[in-house]
Amino acid sequence: MSESLRHVHRNLDEKKMLQNRLKRIEGQVRGIQKMVDDDRYCADILIQLTAVSSALKQVGLTLLEKHTHHCVADAIKSGDGDDAIEELMKIVNQLVKT
Repeated sequence: MSESLRHVHRNLDEKKMLQNRLKRIEGQVRGIQKMVDDDRYCADILIQLTAVSSALKQVGLTLLEKHTHHCVADAIKSGDGDDAIEELMKIVNQLVKT
């Protein structure tokens, strides 16, 4: 996975919301690790895994929406729309696959 050198400045409320969601997900993952350590019932662990997966997808969709409305829209306005749309479609395809 390559790391992009581009940066986006998010407002404080948006950044705090994303950080809080990710911290909750991190806590859920720790809870799943404890469930495994405690030999909990497989179905219970699978339900929690589904919840984490769903929460991560929601974070992804939130970021995708912001990216589309801001980054892609700005690129289209500045004449770089084709590249931005191609990048966006790659991202959408990755999100759909998971």
